[in-house]
Amino acid sequence: IDAGLNWIGPSPQSIRDLGDKVTARHIAMKAGAPLVPGTQDPVKDADEVVAFAKEYGVPVAIKAAFGGGGRGMKVARTLEEIPELFESATREAVAAFGRGECFVERYLDKPRHVEAQVIADKHGNVVVAGTRDCSLQRRFQKLVEEAPAPFLTDEQREQIHSSAKAICREAGYYGAGTVEYLVGQDGLISFLEVNTRLQVEHPVTEETSGIDLVLEQFKIARGEALDITEDPTPRGHSIEFRINGEDAGRGFLPAPGPVTVYEPPSGPGVRMDSGVEAGSVIGGQFDSMLAKLIVTGADRDQALARARRALDEFEVQGLATVLPFHRAVVSDPAFIGDGTSFDVHTRWIETEFDNQIPPFTGGEPLEEDEVLPRQSMVVEVSGRRVEVSLPGHFGLGAAAEGVVRKKPKPRKRGGAAGGAASGDSVTAPMQGTVVKVAVEEGQEVAEGDLIVVLEAMKMENPVNAHKAGIVTGLAVEAGAAITQGTVLTEIK
Repeated sequence: IDAGLNWIGPSPQSIRDLGDKVTARHIAMKAGAPLVPGTQDPVKDADEVVAFAKEYGVPVAIKAAFGGGGRGMKVARTLEEIPELFESATREAVAAFGRGECFVERYLDKPRHVEAQVIADKHGNVVVAGTRDCSLQRRFQKLVEEAPAPFLTDEQREQIHSSAKAICREAGYYGAGTVEYLVGQDGLISFLEVNTRLQVEHPVTEETSGIDLVLEQFKIARGEALDITEDPTPRGHSIEFRINGEDAGRGFLPAPGPVTVYEPPSGPGVRMDSGVEAGSVIGGQFDSMLAKLIVTGADRDQALARARRALDEFEVQGLATVLPFHRAVVSDPAFIGDGTSFDVHTRWIETEFDNQIPPFTGGEPLEEDEVLPRQSMVVEVSGRRVEVSLPGHFGLGAAAEGVVRKKPKPRKRGGAAGGAASGDSVTAPMQGTVVKVAVEEGQEVAEGDLIVVLEAMKMENPVNAHKAGIVTGLAVEAGAAITQGTVLTEIK
């Protein structure tokens, strides 16, 4: 801007004000937006969080003041776990955003996550292009989004539209942005945050509003007034599925690796936004999202029907993805609903989803008693190319020649990662970096105690003790890069 370039987006002051969640809360209060109790300023330490929780009760949300996307956010349900969670939130915030300030607010248990897509020009016109529901999340990060947000009352929709526009006017906002809310089980609405940019899920609003949100940003930057002055009426229904490199059968653990096969779907109502192709290698240093599948229909039922077909056609091999979860959820009665409501909320995946998805094994799931053939590959040895034949389990398969392996048994629940354990050993459930070692050699631990914290794909994952005993042979330290299966310690 100082160089005379035309900045496409909100003003730097709006980004500063709304990007700081503490300042954004002050703006929302001035605008009269609905808010749950929270701290007016960042907290200095875990003791302040404990004091807030004693005054307002648990659960409380510890949130990075300059964060977003679920990173740097932890929910404490007891006073005892606040110190560890405050430390984790601060550490995650520094790693993701470069700043560790956190604030605290009362947490609405089992809420829906609903947001308003706003566009505003430099002439004072502010329009809500539509609402979205983003309640299907794991670790407070979105997996499925849909527009318009279903099963809201007229009063709730009006409150969201009017308060979103009031917040943007109070902040002097122009450009495209998202005002986010939590909706409690009792219908209570509470302002969450403002994202001063287009978000991953913006295509579902484009599909249902007919507005090209990217084009609107360019026109607003040129100083043009909005073509519309009234909130548009939604046309049809659209659902977006984030295709992430995570193992849904192992608590959505990050799963870096190569993409050996990539065949996206097509057909009526199907849109693909993709960042990979066959041959791409997904590293653990970045976000886990590979692509977005957007499916649109005349109504929610048709969008779901088209989504089932498209997800069945979608094929990705070489690494674990969340496709099996998406295929399951579009047929789950809790998500489908009864026409007037549905049962999903931001913790539904961790607490209520009946996870029958088997862990990723490195290839296509085996049928009962299926044997994989030997596979050939070309390798280079001392400058010479040699073709070798390997048992299936060394390649993309999962059974050696003449050896039968049973299909993995389904597991219930899709909760957070624990420690992979075999006998006395605690092993790393995924590839990543050790960001914290919570125990010392010779320390006595109880089952469930924190052993280490691993970070991969910008997400922290705790590894806990699988049994009570004494920590023996502690083999890692903070900063160590480890692979899946690395023995972290033994408990004897």
